[in-house]
Amino acid sequence: MPRPIISIFQKNRKMLKLNHQKERRYEGVMVAVKTRNVAAKSSGSRSHFKKYWPYYVMMLPGIIYLIMFKYIPMMGSVIAFKDYSAYKGIWESAWCGLENFKKLFVYPDFYKILRNTIVLGLLKICLTFPIPVILALMLNELRNAKIKKGIQTIICIPYFVSWVVVGGLVFDIFGVGGLFNNVREFFGMDTLLVMQKESWFRPIYVISTIWKESGWGTVVYLAAISGIDPSLYESAAIDGASRFQKIRYITFPLLIPTVLTLLLLNIGSFLTLGFDQVYNLYTPMTYAVADIFDTYVFRVGIQQAQYSFATAVGLFQSVVGLFMVVTFNKIANKVSEDGGLW
Repeated sequence: MPRPIISIFQKNRKMLKLNHQKERRYEGVMVAVKTRNVAAKSSGSRSHFKKYWPYYVMMLPGIIYLIMFKYIPMMGSVIAFKDYSAYKGIWESAWCGLENFKKLFVYPDFYKILRNTIVLGLLKICLTFPIPVILALMLNELRNAKIKKGIQTIICIPYFVSWVVVGGLVFDIFGVGGLFNNVREFFGMDTLLVMQKESWFRPIYVISTIWKESGWGTVVYLAAISGIDPSLYESAAIDGASRFQKIRYITFPLLIPTVLTLLLLNIGSFLTLGFDQVYNLYTPMTYAVADIFDTYVFRVGIQQAQYSFATAVGLFQSVVGLFMVVTFNKIANKVSEDGGLW
């Protein structure tokens, strides 16, 4: 073999050796770095837990509540696919496939109940959801702190009143012998059966929802507004921006992620409007416009003991709600980076 070729071969061999040694050293360094990172993370997580353990303890009751009363009961949803017998129990009852769902869709009043639920859900989102946003923007412009806190307290009190009490108040005001009809009689007018008329139920539903729930939503939005950087308002004031311009170009755009998040939560419960409110406001004369899935499940599941069928109705509501949340979450992510839940 010629000497030039031998020398080139030897040089290449030495270079390969050096590269191999470098690679081994690099691998050793990387292993050491990874080991240190793992150790640092483990020590960091321990120190983090030691620092914040009281907060984890505070979270524990809520987590236990969710597991015990939200997640574990989900296993009972299996009776939607069974011919449930209280004597045999959940696991011993015979399977019936999708018969309960077929029964739901061929039920004569299914589409009436679906229509009522959708109409009330749209009214709740379109008419009652914007009110807390408007109230929060208005209260944020108040400069007198005492008046501002006083109004917050007044509008928040109804949120802590149960729907049973609210229903009683509504009947005391608009019932046959209520305040509204007493005033009408005083002026010589006939008694108006407000609570028995179908045309009055939806306005009463919307007004009672606004009165009871707007205060809490207002506080949530005010908390979000208080987190906006004050320097943005100062810069806008220097540039000569008016109050309306500050709301339009600073407050409202930065409030959109919170609005979208709460809107998503409301959309998730679109078909589960809440049993308490409707049950305490409707009468047999208003069933045609007031009967929703929740009240129907109560009559069928509790009063008629058709547990499998009632569970199928509830599962149908949950699946539709999940689908709507996933769909609108994608839309919210396109509208705002922080608008979606995930």
